[in-house]
Amino acid sequence: MQHINYYTITLLMAIESSFVPLPSEIVIPPAIWKAASGELNMYLVVMFATFGAIIGAMFNYLMARWLGRVIVYGLVDSKAGKLFLLNRRKVEHAEAYFLSHGRSSTFIGRLIPGIRHLISIPAGLAKMNTGQFVLYTAMGSGIWHIILAIVSYSVYTQQELLKKYMSELSFSLLAVGIIFVIYLVYKNRKGKKSTI
Repeated sequence: MQHINYYTITLLMAIESSFVPLPSEIVIPPAIWKAASGELNMYLVVMFATFGAIIGAMFNYLMARWLGRVIVYGLVDSKAGKLFLLNRRKVEHAEAYFLSHGRSSTFIGRLIPGIRHLISIPAGLAKMNTGQFVLYTAMGSGIWHIILAIVSYSVYTQQELLKKYMSELSFSLLAVGIIFVIYLVYKNRKGKKSTI
């Protein structure tokens, strides 16, 4: 919270929109809470978050456009791709979604978890018009950030209730985090066994 400002919001949202698995849900809510307390401007939080999302999406889009399908899928299948929790199935799913929904999928895909940060790759592979890509990405990201901002502000206004149940909430989130890590380890081991 101490280091959240418009620069860090832009940087973190650029990372979130690239292939790095950093959810926007851990960036926008703290920024909105700072805005609600008067330290930041809520509209500027949404604006800089959207700007950052465009930067990250453009990175994926240009990488896919310049490198081509064979190299992109090669990177996804590499150890580095696995380090960033990427796999061929996820990218193929995003590509199939893009092909079945056309250019509007760049807009709609920004609202769907799991596809949001990968939808730029098939757009680049398909050599989608850059202006349209930026427009649809800005619209989709902007709407998603507005939704997150409204929800975050609503939670901020319920601080007394949050403080009351903070310990229960903390233990629940910790339990969910542990279960998720166990799931990732299990999935990774299962994947290794199936390739043997």
